[in-house]
Amino acid sequence: MFLTKQAIQAAVSSEDIHIKPFIEDHLSPNSIDVTLNKHLLIYTLEGGCLDMKKENPTEKIIIPEDGFILQPNVLYIGSTNETATSHKYIPMFEGRSSIGRLGINTHITAGFGDVGWGYEKLAMEVKCLYPTWTLEICVVHPVRVYPNVRIGQVYFVEPKGEIEFYKGKYSAQQSPQASKSYLDFK
Repeated sequence: MFLTKQAIQAAVSSEDIHIKPFIEDHLSPNSIDVTLNKHLLIYTLEGGCLDMKKENPTEKIIIPEDGFILQPNVLYIGSTNETATSHKYIPMFEGRSSIGRLGINTHITAGFGDVGWGYEKLAMEVKCLYPTWTLEICVVHPVRVYPNVRIGQVYFVEPKGEIEFYKGKYSAQQSPQASKSYLDFK
């Protein structure tokens, strides 16, 4: 079951969902829009390719206020400015249709959030670590983007069954995160 605008508002009030910063005008009938952080990463290819068993080097880019032109055939790793997560519901990320119509893909595979992603269980409470969403951005043709634009939307799904929190390598990310697949080989 997908949460509606009113259900999202109620869950934010009860702290079953954490959205920070919470901008009420960004709510739509069943999701909340999230914005593009000004920091991007691109991989610097050593030896001509990425290696999933290694920590691949990256270069930082800052999107200026007058915009930055994304190029085809380059993977830009970005992030949202917002935390949008839950210890009770499953958060899901999708690009906005206006962004897709410009030929911008906002995520390749990471649109699925796990219930409890970004939380840690303490003795008597659940603490939010306020993670941001990582974006894997690719474009069909050159497109100028700007910091803080609405880039995607997060919606929430009610799980069925026992809830087990996500315990992984991306729980506390608060900036663009390159792949940590190399940790799977250790």
